[in-house]
Amino acid sequence: MRENARVPSDHKGDYQELVDEISELLGAPATLENRDFELIAFGAYDSEDELDASALDPVRTRSILTRRSTAAVRAWFEGFGITRATGPVRIPPTPEAGVYRGRVCLPVRHRGVVIGYVWLLDGDPGPSDAQLAAAMEVAGRIGALLADEAQHGADLTRELRAVLTAEGGWQRDMAVAELRTALGARADAPHTVVCVAPWPSADPDDAPSLRTLPGAEALCTVPWGTTAQSLALLVRLRSTDAPGPAASAAGRLLERAGGDRVAAAGIAAARAGLSELGTAWQEASASARAARAESRLGPVAHWSSIGPYRLLAFLPPKTVHDPAVRPLLTPAHRELARTAEVYLDRAGQAGRAAAELGIHRQTLYYRLARVEQLTGLDLDDGEDRLLLHMALKAHRL
Repeated sequence: MRENARVPSDHKGDYQELVDEISELLGAPATLENRDFELIAFGAYDSEDELDASALDPVRTRSILTRRSTAAVRAWFEGFGITRATGPVRIPPTPEAGVYRGRVCLPVRHRGVVIGYVWLLDGDPGPSDAQLAAAMEVAGRIGALLADEAQHGADLTRELRAVLTAEGGWQRDMAVAELRTALGARADAPHTVVCVAPWPSADPDDAPSLRTLPGAEALCTVPWGTTAQSLALLVRLRSTDAPGPAASAAGRLLERAGGDRVAAAGIAAARAGLSELGTAWQEASASARAARAESRLGPVAHWSSIGPYRLLAFLPPKTVHDPAVRPLLTPAHRELARTAEVYLDRAGQAGRAAAELGIHRQTLYYRLARVEQLTGLDLDDGEDRLLLHMALKAHRL
């Protein structure tokens, strides 16, 4: 175990103090955003100008209320060169873009790289060069804090991935111990794990900032199948029976997942501490698979709600392709397979199954007879029905 593992610190109050310091220096309200335009802190400056409705143009209002900006707004502001700037950038008012007041952007840099922005409303005459120079010095201190937080997030990324990819036994125990040390006292709080799959990138930096995800402690990418990635998120909860932060975080991550394949999210059962983190990841992954397989469960599925998939998701892939059922699973018999699944979902009640399928009961009986012919199974036999039902559900996974 590392002896020099750092205990995570919460810089939220530090950011707020520094943004307030810039607001006082320049006599204008300031906001701090990370490089993804997600709001970190808002400095309220007491002035009559701030009461002017024009100060709260649509872009500024959305940023404060939703704590982030749209991709279009981000691209528009980046068009002024703020990602490369080493000093203040003035951006003129552009009403057609929803920017009624000009802006001053102070790039927040660390070791030559822009990692955030401080935004101020520009005025006439606006802040002096001396004021802006003083504000840029404060922005440099903000950059050091952001970089420290990013480094700690990278450490947690490695440690979480080590836990979730360990084979088990002493290797996983060591990885959990590392993660527990890094989290400090927070490690003993109730936690759960969220899985979002497939995730379009192996780079966790493509995910939203941790501070915008409720209760988020750490995230990492984990292989999903042979060619795809999933995203794992460790979420701290207030109690094991209050999974709300995990559901909110899952929704935010799904907004960013995108890609050609439809993503889904799974949430594990909550546990106190980290000792069963490997099991929690298996539950979250199984829930995500179930949500993708069964649309009524998604797009965010909780482990407690996925029913038979809690067992089926853990079966080896080869064991679920039963030879008797295989002919029914070809594209040519898709309608027969759905008929059989709906019939079995409705506990063999022909009337309910026919109504759900929108067919006559005699048509249902005809199709079920065809299912028996194709599979050699007897739908009057409980074990045959169980085998067919499991195989149909497993095929979705």
